[in-house]
Amino acid sequence: MTTHPATRPPRRPRTVGGACDPAGRHPRHPRTACAGVGAGAPTADPRALASRFAHQLVEVLTGARPSGQLMRHTSLDGYGQLASLVRTGALRRGGAADRPRLGPVHDRSPSPDAVEACVRVDLGRRHHMVAFRLEQRGPAGQWQCTAVEAR
Repeated sequence: MTTHPATRPPRRPRTVGGACDPAGRHPRHPRTACAGVGAGAPTADPRALASRFAHQLVEVLTGARPSGQLMRHTSLDGYGQLASLVRTGALRRGGAADRPRLGPVHDRSPSPDAVEACVRVDLGRRHHMVAFRLEQRGPAGQWQCTAVEAR
């Protein structure tokens, strides 16, 4: 029986004109695909942003994710509050089987560049509340967490 070497499928041709770049250039990294497109670029949906950040924040507070992963998404004061909550064990799990269950994220926007949100976290038979504030900061308008509370 003769074995044939594995053949690769033919390469797909590159499309002309990228989704974000009218000149058709393709960025080397996916994060830069739509960065700096211009003033007409759509901004991130604050509700979806608050929901994603709530999940990541709860993972940090329960110890499933290292707090350093949120460092670039928090201000200096916000990271200090987060580190303090991690040190004191604000959301400790009762056992290995206790997985955090998040309720709906309730958010409000006191201004166009700020979102305040809270979420109920169930850990076994215990219930906790986590509240945080996100603000758009810097020349690029990056969203950063500026305050965190957990009870």
